[in-house]
Amino acid sequence: MSRFDSLEVSDIRKETPDCVSVSFRVPEELKEKFVFKPGQYLTVKTTLNGDEVRRSYSICSAPYEKDLRVAIKKVEGGAFSTFANETLQVGQFLDLMKPTGRFVSKFDEDGNNYLFFAAGSGITPVISIIKHILKTQPKSEISMIYGNRGFEHIIFRETIEALKNSYMNRFRVYHVLSREIQGESLYNGRIDEKKCIDFINSPIIDIQHYDEFFVCGPEEMINAVRSTLKSANVEDEKVRFELFTSPGQLKSEEKTLQKGTDSVGSDVTVIIDGVEHNFKLANDGLAILDAANTIGADLPFACKGGVCCTCRAKLVEGEVKMDTNYSLEEDELEQGFILTCQSHPVTDKIIVNFDIV
Repeated sequence: MSRFDSLEVSDIRKETPDCVSVSFRVPEELKEKFVFKPGQYLTVKTTLNGDEVRRSYSICSAPYEKDLRVAIKKVEGGAFSTFANETLQVGQFLDLMKPTGRFVSKFDEDGNNYLFFAAGSGITPVISIIKHILKTQPKSEISMIYGNRGFEHIIFRETIEALKNSYMNRFRVYHVLSREIQGESLYNGRIDEKKCIDFINSPIIDIQHYDEFFVCGPEEMINAVRSTLKSANVEDEKVRFELFTSPGQLKSEEKTLQKGTDSVGSDVTVIIDGVEHNFKLANDGLAILDAANTIGADLPFACKGGVCCTCRAKLVEGEVKMDTNYSLEEDELEQGFILTCQSHPVTDKIIVNFDIV
């Protein structure tokens, strides 16, 4: 069964000078497949200059809006992000994998208090979650600390302002700008550990007031926020994060080129859609994902950087070493789940099953 469906681009909206949001027309027969939870993402596939390109982009719409829309910020040297911002047109078709991702809230109908930290395009899944909470949880309150270079680069600025006006007693936003000076020093600079501590020590943020915390942006910011929250005695289970850059991706791709010839190999069995794929894999060679796809297994993947969790599978037998893990939770690791894009066998035999969820 194909993991991708071809969907037509129905709208392209310029959000900032270097970011567009793209909406897709979902045919009736696929609407159930593309139902999403706020905070999830889509894996997009297309061919550019003869090469297959896959990227994951968070859904920025809320379910009640009946609009399947992602935001794509242009990245220097980024093949797909440049294409989306400069060339993509309404009426073109892109291949999409069904929505996935774990950056979602528990959504307590009785009401919760939420604190969001976002930087740059990290707002994309955050705005989906915020819109959903404000619409469906009338007793919930939200505060957001949002970092950008300047006001011109604030993605969804008009949407955020409209939400503030509509829910002025339940939604508060604090913009932190790194290249524009604002009146109060608290709102100038980057969201680093010092800035987080400054906010927590200020009268506007009472850390004990919040039930759930969401952090989305680059790794440095996420580490700073998590460290600060931990120092403030916030329990780990209350904190959810989504990494928007993948420092491990380049390392992973370099590793796949180092096919081992002299090292001991492992017998690998990969099970997907009930079909077994068997092959030999050098212990210092390709990651399991790349090796399996080389022989035609067609395993699901997106980032190949240990971030998106698209390639998650259950290790049924044997042991592996993972280069990087930014997405699997501790309980998943204990249950034996692995990221196949980052995993290399360390035992003579391993069995990996994608059908176990």
